[in-house]
Amino acid sequence: MSTNFESAHPVVLVVDDAPGTLAFLCDALDDAGYTVLVSRSGDEALERLKLVVPDAILLDAVMPGLSGFETCRRIKAEPALSHVPVVFMTGLSETSHVVEGFASGGVDYVVKPVREEEVLARLGTHVRNARVVRLAREAVDVGGHGVLMIDAQGRVAWRSPQAEAWLRQFFPERGGTLPESWITRATHAPDARESLVERDGRALLARNLGPVGLGEYMVLLETHTHTALQARTSKTPLTPRETEVLSWLAKGKTNRDIGDILGMSPRTVNKHLEHIFEKLGVETRSAAAALASQLDRVTES
Repeated sequence: MSTNFESAHPVVLVVDDAPGTLAFLCDALDDAGYTVLVSRSGDEALERLKLVVPDAILLDAVMPGLSGFETCRRIKAEPALSHVPVVFMTGLSETSHVVEGFASGGVDYVVKPVREEEVLARLGTHVRNARVVRLAREAVDVGGHGVLMIDAQGRVAWRSPQAEAWLRQFFPERGGTLPESWITRATHAPDARESLVERDGRALLARNLGPVGLGEYMVLLETHTHTALQARTSKTPLTPRETEVLSWLAKGKTNRDIGDILGMSPRTVNKHLEHIFEKLGVETRSAAAALASQLDRVTES
């Protein structure tokens, strides 16, 4: 798979088995500053996408051979393409077809005969949003964080390179493909321990960082070894009060919640957290909570 196509002009791939009928739309896109690529079938589009990653795809829903819906599913199955917004062009306006379009990974649809102004308005919004998401994901890649994006259907819409490596390590029998039950726990369980997976003396924890879009969730992955965790805390033991604060933090409580429970001000809770982060060698609440959850698991075992 190629890297993202970089251009001063956003690139849009138009996929239609009769592109001649859309010549006016391609001209409008060109006038609006887009670089326009055209494919006449789903298979041809998939081959084109091996060479270039566009900023958006306008996809005919009904084509001979590979349908637009199946083409979209295959596009979304490719990690390097999953962020590209797909807007369906269809003469089908029945609810079932609209639902199928969104279920296959589309972000929007326009009904034929398409209206130029509507397409340009919708496309512009999706291109801008996709570019922001891509830049954020590239930053995650550079930082080496294990991050998953889970879509509204409970599927992994994107994973960082580090997340990909860890999932292959902890789920080798599935080739890194995640069980649906594990995804459900990772996105909805309040306690990170419920999503814990252990293999060869290491533990994988998933913490839901919350919604980031329409039905999408961001999940942070972290790995730890039992011995490393025990050594880390034995060298710098927490005070009883710090242990209480960390315990409530691991349960997803805010500083204000913890203060109310333990009878202290949120500012005092924050001071305790500063000491906890320093002792545990972490920088974020999620990392400290994940360590606390894993330590509890070690103690229980």
